[in-house]
Amino acid sequence: MGVHVIKLPDVGEGVAEAELVEWMVKPGDNVMEDQVLAAVMTDKATVEIPSPVIGKVIWVGAKAGEIVAVGAPIVRLEVDGAGNAKAEDAAPAQKVTKQAASAPPPAEELSAKRTEGAIAAKSPPQSPTATAPPRADEPRATARRKEGEKPLASPAVRKRAADNGVDLRRVMGSGPAGRITHEDLDNYFVNGASAPAARGQAPDTSVKEIPVIGLRRKIAEKMTVSRSRIPDIVYVDEVDMTALEDLRSKLNAEKKEGRTKLTVLPFLMRAMAKAIAEQPQLNSLYDDEAGVVRQYGGVHIGVAAQTDNGLVVPVVRHVEAKGLWECAGEVASLAEAAKKGTATREELSGSTITITSLGALGGIVTTPVINHPEVAIVGVNKMQVRPVWDGSAFVPRKMMNLSCAFDHRIIDGWNAAVFVQRVKTLLENPAMIFVE
Repeated sequence: MGVHVIKLPDVGEGVAEAELVEWMVKPGDNVMEDQVLAAVMTDKATVEIPSPVIGKVIWVGAKAGEIVAVGAPIVRLEVDGAGNAKAEDAAPAQKVTKQAASAPPPAEELSAKRTEGAIAAKSPPQSPTATAPPRADEPRATARRKEGEKPLASPAVRKRAADNGVDLRRVMGSGPAGRITHEDLDNYFVNGASAPAARGQAPDTSVKEIPVIGLRRKIAEKMTVSRSRIPDIVYVDEVDMTALEDLRSKLNAEKKEGRTKLTVLPFLMRAMAKAIAEQPQLNSLYDDEAGVVRQYGGVHIGVAAQTDNGLVVPVVRHVEAKGLWECAGEVASLAEAAKKGTATREELSGSTITITSLGALGGIVTTPVINHPEVAIVGVNKMQVRPVWDGSAFVPRKMMNLSCAFDHRIIDGWNAAVFVQRVKTLLENPAMIFVE
């Protein structure tokens, strides 16, 4: 028998480390060749690590939420034959990971720990079986029973508890088999609660700690960078979508078999590409550390997509060279891959400007966060029928607001307004989108 060491492979060009987000195996498991062992994340893309051999897991080198360097050992398998373990791999495992986004404990916490350590050092050792007797004034009614476990109590005790709004699952019984007595209720009122609660549901004082790891950590880091670095200007205007909606309905009714159904997004993407051709500074990335703006000729639009794990931004590349149906097809396929978690790192990076939309939940106005290091983001709000004055009467029109944010270090307010007004004109007159 030998040991086969599996190291974190190169998961992408320029990637030096990745976050381990999930283990599919544990020590003691037998694994087959090509069986997925773990999943790591980089740039919001999840990469699965398969086993190259058949073997038994004898060691895993990181916990979920820790950062692992490329080339660091992550799994050791017991295999038939000699294995691939070298002398340095056979040595006791060294810590090769670090906890993702861990913050140092506050000074008062460190001080408290030092104090506790000093007290513990001076205290004489106690017998492992010795326990301190409970104090008379100690609450006896703080623990909640297991889910579904019914507390034992007489009808009179149950009625008294109900009248005072007490959840008997929170009261520890002192009677036979844990039966709750009137004395237990008295102790609960005195020690377990400051006062009898009002009749109704008992307060839930539970606190759940949820580690911020994986995609949620990536989102948190990205939003922190954007908000801390970018002084943005938000520009909102309403767009009459009636003509576009009529055109979209007709195109969908006559679409060829196999084509993706048109939504508003492909029209907006084409309108943005035409507006960017007139204002290319909107299609830029600002490297604020180097003090350089990189203005791109290709319009690569990121489309924010909500998944079960969080927000991701798949990218439709070279929108300036794509037609309406091509844009619709790519948006649909990328959104599906994002929701399934199969989108690649390349599909989730490289955008030069972003669209964010909450669809039917879009609200009247939003303040979208710019996708750093981009300089602009276009937010789509909810479409709804509103009364609009046409000069002689109010008429029903399908209206939608655009909420757009711009990096004010690069884009002036005038330029932001010109861009939004140009997009608005194209959407209100959709035939112009197709005119070269």
